Amino acid sequence: MDMWLYLLKNMSKLDKISDFMDKRVFGLIFDIGEVAKLTSEGKMAYDASLKHKRDAENTYSTAQRLGHDRGLKEGLQEGLKEGIAQGQHQKAIEMAVKLKSMGLSVDQIAEATGLTIDEIEKLK
Repeated sequence: MDMWLYLLKNMSKLDKISDFMDKRVFGLIFDIGEVAKLTSEGKMAYDASLKHKRDAENTYSTAQRLGHDRGLKEGLQEGLKEGIAQGQHQKAIEMAVKLKSMGLSVDQIAEATGLTIDEIEKLK
């Protein structure tokens, strides 16, 4: 509490933050004081600079969010395609096992299922 009173009483005389003050807290107050001392032209330039900085941050943040959303969507679509392909391949293998047990030739099974001859020969 004593630091706040000291700061408020001596703000106009201070040109730097005293060593006993926490720079994280009191630095903000000094920044506000510096802005308050600006001329009207300086304030306009400061406001324009601040607007430009905020616009840039918002643009970056929006681009990041959109990129994340797009990547997630594309990743889900790719994963779905791979999952379907794996499921179809597994069904072809199951069908090949049944056809093999029925006594069909490897060439006939390959034609019916789309599996390679090597894949079919490895089946039990």
